[in-house]
Amino acid sequence: MTPEETLYQLIAAIPKGNVATYGQLARLAGRPTSARWVGRTLKHLPNDSSLPWHRVINAQGKISFPEGSEAWQIQKDKLADEGILLHNGRIRLKDFQWSC
Repeated sequence: MTPEETLYQLIAAIPKGNVATYGQLARLAGRPTSARWVGRTLKHLPNDSSLPWHRVINAQGKISFPEGSEAWQIQKDKLADEGILLHNGRIRLKDFQWSC
């Protein structure tokens, strides 16, 4: 299995109502210093991907897209649909971070 396939399996396993950070996924995929690799890999997902990419956020609990951008709003809305709300632009990791 390629590292990308491992990453995709991990993302698919994030439960609804939870989030994971780029660094968390990198560690779980066996690439502990490669949080940016996770972001680059997600950037190349097809638009019609069924992976719950919206459940991946940065270590500060923020959506990584520029705030107010269309992509930021899409991710925010998808998270809100799962009961994950932003407070002061952040998701409370202690409440919503996936513990695998």
